[in-house]
Amino acid sequence: MSRWLKVMAALFAFALLSAACSSSDDTTTTTAAQTTTSSGTAVVSIEGAGSITATFLPKCTNIAVFPQANSGAEEAAAELGSETAAFVGPADCGDATGQIEFMTNAVTQGVGAIMVSNNAGDELAPSAQAAADAGIPVVSWDSPIPSAEGESVFIAQVDFDETGLVMAEMALDILGAGGGQFAILSATPEAANQNAWIAAMEEALTADDKFASLELVDTVYGNDVAEDSVTQALALVDQYPDLGLIMAPTTVGIVAAAQAMTQEGLCDQIKVSGLGLPDEMREYTESGCAPQFALWSFVDLGYLAYYVAYGIATGQIEAADGVTFEAGRMGQYTITADPTRDAGLRVLMGPFTVYNADNVG
Repeated sequence: MSRWLKVMAALFAFALLSAACSSSDDTTTTTAAQTTTSSGTAVVSIEGAGSITATFLPKCTNIAVFPQANSGAEEAAAELGSETAAFVGPADCGDATGQIEFMTNAVTQGVGAIMVSNNAGDELAPSAQAAADAGIPVVSWDSPIPSAEGESVFIAQVDFDETGLVMAEMALDILGAGGGQFAILSATPEAANQNAWIAAMEEALTADDKFASLELVDTVYGNDVAEDSVTQALALVDQYPDLGLIMAPTTVGIVAAAQAMTQEGLCDQIKVSGLGLPDEMREYTESGCAPQFALWSFVDLGYLAYYVAYGIATGQIEAADGVTFEAGRMGQYTITADPTRDAGLRVLMGPFTVYNADNVG
């Protein structure tokens, strides 16, 4: 009997030791993905936790910035050991509601996450809400859902109010202290990001007396189609003989306007500025036709969007105000209430880079 008791005691001690070791291992695994800042804020490091299916939905697939963003998403997926997201979307950005079908299809397919640069305004909201109701996180990037309906969080490339101010500053720098007339060549009337940037620029113009000499005469839309944008740019020239600048907060529109002014020999009279890709704008900046323009990294934007979508889909982070996380090579970010909308959450990426002849090369 005593021998049996000794055996049972040994087995019991072994069980306790095993449980202790298991508990210690579990604790290490859990805390390894979480650190704490000096202020005591918990920081979740988003790590590989299995593969998910996902849809990466741009405004359209035929504009250079969107494949660039997708390459960032592919980089993130590889780091996390996850399946590459399906890169799908309308071929033409002029089809503002074309994204709805792709969003609906993604919900039907039961993907694990959707990342979308919204081109349809709040017309996209019902399909985004359908995704949310199905438990699919919807992470917008580049351009949010204005009402935030169905959206988990928006990855903002830069602060939208800052974008408006940067465009106003560039306009003043280009036109000079004497100011003058300028017009805006945007993409589509439904593009939430560009509408917000334009509104922020209009607010900046009225909020500071230093912009009093600038006169915004018109806003037109080229549908992010090169031919349409050229037509609209030349129409502005015909309609406003005193026009000194075309401000295009779209990578398609700014190139189209610069090409049009160059081909028409109008660069000495009318300058071009806005948001553009350095590789596409270099010749026009070096020629003086587009003295300044600005942008951010779309590769980084796609990378960050995938990390956030993956973190939410795998339950590592919650789409909630105050959640702080680490996203691979991009580092630490915090989810906050979006100050540029009445509702919704935002992760602010940044920074802005203003290009001129000194740094465009």
